[in-house]
Amino acid sequence: MSEAVSTEKCTKAPPFPQDRTCPYQPPPGYAEFRDQGAAVKGTLYDGSSVWLVTGYRAARELLSGGHLSADRQNPGYPIVSPRMEGIRHQPPSFVGMDAPQHTRHRRMLMNEFSVHRVAALRPVIETIVDEHIEAMLGQGGPLDLVPAFSLPVPSRVICEILGVPYADHAFFQETSRNLIQADSPEQALEAAGELGAYLERLIGDLLAEPGPGLLGRLARDQVAHGELAPHELVMNALMVLIAGHETTASMITLSVITLLHHPSQLEALRADPALATRAVEELLRYLSIADIAGTRVAATDIEVGGKHIREGEPVVVVHSLANRDATVFPDPDRFDIRRGDRRHMAFGFGVHQCLGQNLARAELEIALPALFGRLPGLRLAVDLDRVVPRDGGTVQGVNTLPITWGSGT
Repeated sequence: MSEAVSTEKCTKAPPFPQDRTCPYQPPPGYAEFRDQGAAVKGTLYDGSSVWLVTGYRAARELLSGGHLSADRQNPGYPIVSPRMEGIRHQPPSFVGMDAPQHTRHRRMLMNEFSVHRVAALRPVIETIVDEHIEAMLGQGGPLDLVPAFSLPVPSRVICEILGVPYADHAFFQETSRNLIQADSPEQALEAAGELGAYLERLIGDLLAEPGPGLLGRLARDQVAHGELAPHELVMNALMVLIAGHETTASMITLSVITLLHHPSQLEALRADPALATRAVEELLRYLSIADIAGTRVAATDIEVGGKHIREGEPVVVVHSLANRDATVFPDPDRFDIRRGDRRHMAFGFGVHQCLGQNLARAELEIALPALFGRLPGLRLAVDLDRVVPRDGGTVQGVNTLPITWGSGT
C-alpha cells in the first residue's frame, strides 16, 4: 500500500500548455485531459501544479460566479510560460484586475467596441481589406499571407479605433510580437518597456494637444481631470493594442488554413456568402486560439466535478477543451460552418469576456469572404506539414503562411 502511494506522489500530471502539431487542432496530448472529467491536474513549465477546467458548463459557472480571480499579482496566479515571469509584477491592465477596479476601467473602453460603433466601422474595415487585396493582386503570388494581409488589416483597424498614427504600425507590430513570443522574461520586459515608452509619449502629446480616437478621448476626459492615471491608460492601451491585432491576425491566418483543408466547407461558403456569420462562429469555436487567456486563481474553495480546488490555487479555464465538450457541441471535433453555435467560449465568459469580440467578428466576416472571393484558386504554396504552429504558451497561430492563387499547380 505504501509503495502505491509513493508511486502516485512521484507521478506528475501531464504538462500544460502543450504545443500543437496541426495549426487548427488542439495538441494531441490534450485528449488525456478530456478523459478525466471537468477539472484535472496539469503541470506547468516550472514543475508546479495547476488545475485545468476542461468542461464547458463548469467553465461558464466558474467564470461568471465570482469563484475565480483575475488578479495577476496574486501569488497563486499561474505563470504558463517563461515570458510571463517578466511581466507579472508590472502594473496590470484592466484584464488583470477584479471588480470594482476592473469594472471602472472596462466601462471607460466599452463604447468604442459596442455593436453600434463596430457597425459604423464596417465600411472602414471593408476599405482596408480591399486595399490590401489589391496590393496582393498587384504583387502576385506566391506571397506570405501574414505580413501581406492577416497582420496589417487588424493593425490598421485598431489604429483607427485607438487614434494611433498608422505610420508607427511597423514598430508596434514587431514589438508586440516580440512581447507575445519572447523566449525569456528579459525579452518580454524589454518589449513591454519599448511599447510602454511609445504609448507614454503618445499620451503626453494627446494631453498637450487633443487628438482623435479612444486614446485622445481618455486623455482629454479622464487623465486630464485626474480620473485616470497616465500609467493606467498606458497599460490599458498596451493591452488593447496587442490584443486588437495579434489575435485577429492569428484567426485570419488559421481560418484560411482550416477552410482550405476542409474543401467541402469552403465550397459551401463560396456558394452562399450569407454563411459567413455562421462560419466565423464555428471557426472561433474550432480554433480556440487563446487558451492562456483563461488563467485565474481560485478566490474561494470550489468543487468541480467531484474535485476540490482550494482557495489560492492556480486555475486555467482551457477554452479549446470546453469548446469541444461533446455534451454541448455534438460531434465536437467535426468542423461544420453550418453549426454556427454562438455559445462557444472563444472570447471567454462572464465579466472578463473579450471586450473586442464584436470587432473581431466583423473583421473576420469581412476579410474571409473577400479573400476567397477575390483570389480564385487561393491555396497554400507549401505542404501543411511545413507550416509550423507557435508554441503552446502564447496566442495560437503561425508566423508565416505562403499562399498563391489562380490557375496552375
